Amino acid sequence: MIRFLHTRIRVHDIDRSVGFYRHLGYQLREFKDSPQGNKLAFLELPGNDVFLELCHSPDYTARCPEDLMHTCLGVPDVIAYCEKLEDAGIEIWPSGWRGKFASGARKMAFVTDPDGYEVEILEN
Repeated sequence: MIRFLHTRIRVHDIDRSVGFYRHLGYQLREFKDSPQGNKLAFLELPGNDVFLELCHSPDYTARCPEDLMHTCLGVPDVIAYCEKLEDAGIEIWPSGWRGKFASGARKMAFVTDPDGYEVEILEN
């Protein structure tokens, strides 16, 4: 059986990015240097097999064009989860995201990490 194991994203400041993803619920699994000289952080969400690899290269400038790609987290209660993120100073978008739930639409919101990568948050 083939399994999906991880996704790597390039980041500008690995410590800042690790801090951001910790607010989302990720736990640091491992920090190491690669043979190519990159700093790597492996993050996991408890109960998940797939992990997120953050990669910082001193000679590489990470730039993520808007809407190039995103990751998605499923949470039991989008409102409670997003309020926790707002309390940590993380901006939730689109603006007025709470009001959009009144119309019966699927509960979803987004945050943007320090390098411009979008994270979709869906209620499951």
